[in-house]
Amino acid sequence: MSSCSESEPFALQVLGDSMAPEFAHGAIVIVEPGGAVGDGSFVVAFHEDGVILRRLRIEDGAWTLQALNADYPDIPIDGIAQIRGRVIQRAGRRRRDRKSYD
Repeated sequence: MSSCSESEPFALQVLGDSMAPEFAHGAIVIVEPGGAVGDGSFVVAFHEDGVILRRLRIEDGAWTLQALNADYPDIPIDGIAQIRGRVIQRAGRRRRDRKSYD
């Protein structure tokens, strides 16, 4: 990644129910590329031929992408290289639908 625009926050729409109830199908999330991540951060990560939204878990040096919906398996990853960015906000039309994440 070499251009300034690649370090700018971007928006993505959530598809599916893997992150329900925190991120419902159709929700919009704002992602900060290169943002500091840690255990428990919501992240967008490269996976297979696309990107997915998951909670990052780091335990004993092992990195895992975890869905909030227990119907979806955890995905082990090699580390920070697969992380595209950190979710900093859930957008919504109504005030109650909006939320910021540290």
